[in-house]
Amino acid sequence: MSAKEPAWQTAAQASEVLAPEMGLLAELDPADFGTSLLAALARAAGRPDEAGRAWLRFGSAMAGAWPVAIARWAGADTPPPVPPDEKDKRFADQSWNGNPGYFALRQVYLATRRLGEELLAAGRGDPLADQKAQLAMGFAFDALAPTNFLPTNPAALKKAFDTGGASVLAGAQNFLDDVARNGGRPRQVDTSSFELGRNLAATPGRVVFRNDLMELIQYSPQTEGVRAVPVLASPPWINKYYVMDLAPKRSFIEWAVTHQRTVFAISYRNPDASMRDVTLDDYLIHGPRTALDVICDITGAPTVDIVGLCLGGALTGMLASYLTKIGDDRLGTMTLLNTLLDYSEPGVLGAFSDERTVARLERKLEQTGVMPGSQMAVTFDILRANDLVFNYVVSNWLMGQSPPAFDILAWNSDSTQLPAAMHTFYLRSLYCRNELAQGRMELAGQDLSLADAKKDAYIVGAINDHIVPWRSSYAGASLLGGSVRYVLSSGGHIAGIVNPPSPKSWYETAEHNPSDPDQWRKDAQRHDGSWWEDWAAWADARAGDIIAPPPMGSRRHPALGEAPGDYVRG
Repeated sequence: MSAKEPAWQTAAQASEVLAPEMGLLAELDPADFGTSLLAALARAAGRPDEAGRAWLRFGSAMAGAWPVAIARWAGADTPPPVPPDEKDKRFADQSWNGNPGYFALRQVYLATRRLGEELLAAGRGDPLADQKAQLAMGFAFDALAPTNFLPTNPAALKKAFDTGGASVLAGAQNFLDDVARNGGRPRQVDTSSFELGRNLAATPGRVVFRNDLMELIQYSPQTEGVRAVPVLASPPWINKYYVMDLAPKRSFIEWAVTHQRTVFAISYRNPDASMRDVTLDDYLIHGPRTALDVICDITGAPTVDIVGLCLGGALTGMLASYLTKIGDDRLGTMTLLNTLLDYSEPGVLGAFSDERTVARLERKLEQTGVMPGSQMAVTFDILRANDLVFNYVVSNWLMGQSPPAFDILAWNSDSTQLPAAMHTFYLRSLYCRNELAQGRMELAGQDLSLADAKKDAYIVGAINDHIVPWRSSYAGASLLGGSVRYVLSSGGHIAGIVNPPSPKSWYETAEHNPSDPDQWRKDAQRHDGSWWEDWAAWADARAGDIIAPPPMGSRRHPALGEAPGDYVRG
């Protein structure tokens, strides 16, 4: 058997065993991933010097795989032709180093992947098409990794032997269940132990307002005195609001309530096709703008601080400009968490939001009326396929393990839909044309300029955020008209927000905000702990005196029911 044969066998198995997962990429091909990949490879063929060097390196690595494997098996400390990434947990089992067959198989996989990456580099052309080609090839190689198949996963084989085949049987049952009930994708989480209002979205409060778009929750005070300025949590409507009120002790809303703040939160309705014509204007006016009316009536406060997350943060920036335009001075400070205001460098999501892709999506949404939450989930899974797809192929299907009970993944699986009109406008105006950053966005009858947002702002980026790259979030600091404190946090898009104080958490701050984000980080000071603590001190200094807590609801806006309300369950 030649060294190449295991790779071809793996590919053949992948076409059958991983058919549901390869379908993920097929669902996204309207974004031209397949054609972009083929075009890049075709361009590489027309550049023989660069492509030839890539093939020579590949041939050298393949020729050396077996001799090095045998030499290492015999005790020599011979370096591998293609060094593996020490952080790649897929190849953590010692068999990948000690067994010559597995060592050679890993070398074949790594050499082939390197060849693909170098051919894409040789075939570079349009940056957007190149990005799509890289995502497509990366996903394909993630799918074809030998760790995804029982015969070529030594850890799974060992477990099968140790359990007398019980792990294989359990994995087969998990696979069949996922094909029947989860669209052929491995489940990421066991949600059976979670219940809204008990151990998720559990901070005590009451719904004090409801319209066709959102419910407004007022949280019960947990301290004898509170700051005079209340806080509104403005979440994204791409997911349910309770990422800001996750499990107890991991809830930002709970943290704020226990730190002397009167907190309100928007909980958006999960749209159906009847909401197809709901616009971003509607979200602005009937979401946070209406929430300000209710909060000021209940509390009597003249100003309200807003904490906006992701798209909810972008809407907060829009609201700040809009309120200035109409002469409304009720906005206090702004806190923007993992938020894009400047979409000139949107990261990997830019590959899903060019004009051609949006036009195709628009035609599809004309029929459905909403963007299905499942399709959004596919997009985010593709971006981190090893963590969010193939990690569970191995654990659930090969190892026969049950998925974990994890609060963030439970929230993540509780997806929402998006109204057609809002979603396509949002993609075109922000991702395609970057109108907000350029001061050309028109919303609710007003031309918006972020320079009009002159209130103090606290902006948080996360070091490992793949949805809102921290450097892109940093760009928003220069667009706002007021004083900005930028903070870089540990974690990713979600873990950077669900970031309670712990020994592992850290954040960075600097005194000034230069135009270059890398210069900012060079000047920044690192602190142990969570940005939650830094935010509390920053916000308290601007939140007024300590007063008695306001009533729960008012005569005009009486309590309608207990938190977390009805819309979150839709």
